[in-house]
Amino acid sequence: MSDDTDNKPQTLKQCVSEALEEYLSQVDQEHISELYNMVLGEVEAPMLAVVMKHARSNQSKAAAMLGLNRGTLRKKLRQYNLLD
Repeated sequence: MSDDTDNKPQTLKQCVSEALEEYLSQVDQEHISELYNMVLGEVEAPMLAVVMKHARSNQSKAAAMLGLNRGTLRKKLRQYNLLD
């Protein structure tokens, strides 16, 4: 986390790194598997939800923001039960 003398907001990359460091320090690393898929699932669902909120549920706009085609976005929204 940034100290008080550094007023710049943390980057997303820094936030993710810190969260992963914290997670790995709290779990038995010998029993971790599928970490890659777990992290993607944990990050992708809230990212989609936030982008859909900012796009006011306009899938075309959200797809453009994400750099996905609309069909891929719909598939991911269904995967995470995020369709209205």
